Amino acid sequence: MEDSIPLREVLVLFNRRSGGMANPWIQLDALSEWWDRSGINLVYQESKDPEDGKRKIRQAVARGIDTLIVAGGDGMINTVGAELVGKDVALAVIPAGSGNGFAGHFGIPLRSKEAAQLLRTGRRQRIDVGYAGDRPFFVTASLAWDADLVRGFQSSPVRGILPYVLAGIYHYFTYEPQDFQIELDGELLTIEKPMVLTVANLTQYGGGAIIAPEAQPDDGKLALVAVPRMEPLDLLSSVVRLFDGTVSHVPEIRTWSFQRMVVRRERPDPIQLDGELVDCSREIVFTVKPAALDVIVPALATGGSSDRTIAKSETEET
Repeated sequence: MEDSIPLREVLVLFNRRSGGMANPWIQLDALSEWWDRSGINLVYQESKDPEDGKRKIRQAVARGIDTLIVAGGDGMINTVGAELVGKDVALAVIPAGSGNGFAGHFGIPLRSKEAAQLLRTGRRQRIDVGYAGDRPFFVTASLAWDADLVRGFQSSPVRGILPYVLAGIYHYFTYEPQDFQIELDGELLTIEKPMVLTVANLTQYGGGAIIAPEAQPDDGKLALVAVPRMEPLDLLSSVVRLFDGTVSHVPEIRTWSFQRMVVRRERPDPIQLDGELVDCSREIVFTVKPAALDVIVPALATGGSSDRTIAKSETEET
């Protein structure tokens, strides 16, 4: 029988500059409708920048919150989640970003009202956390062309899938591939000039693009996906498969699962962590911390085991 976890102290943290949050009141009104009930102390705060958000989270944890709701995208989830790793505080996500890979994996609707309702009656689940060195990530990390195109996307004034596609086309012709020497749980291999080299904790990049269909959030492992350089038409065909979940059927694409991986490259390049570029040296160590983050997901979400259901307060108004 699952344990019931009552909600008492809940902080909502939002960032009005998130890619999909042109009007933050849409998300906040939806949360008020489904979460502002008798027995729950619901507090709203704005994250003005990453450091401000981290400071407010630490203060809230010290006050004894049991749940933190973030209205934002994968980058903000990364900032918030890093502060909650190992803590007895559950993270819930109202998607308001450009890609929303975390939300996509767990089936959290992009419509704020639907997301707020499903999470209010959802379940709590412990998920793994990936690390690139000492930097955590919760969705994906990318090391090749799939990281380089983020640079072009970040410079675009427009958000959504189209700028990613345009950035990808441009950077396909400007990206200089390099060889990777990989030590994968003790096994040595060389991956020659891949176009895509992604480490996945969850299944997708965002926007419905599924890069690692077999990735599980609670199996104590990460997935590595390597895509070789292809001719443009072949690459386009593979990209289409990202959106129907059959990318793993492409013969040229190789996948592995691991707990520890050491990556050595010819040159240092930034990598992508949950949609944000991070400068890294030639050598990077990837590890996984099992069951390190408590999250709230829809009750029927796939891709992991159910741990605890959220109990409605006995005093909740009907």
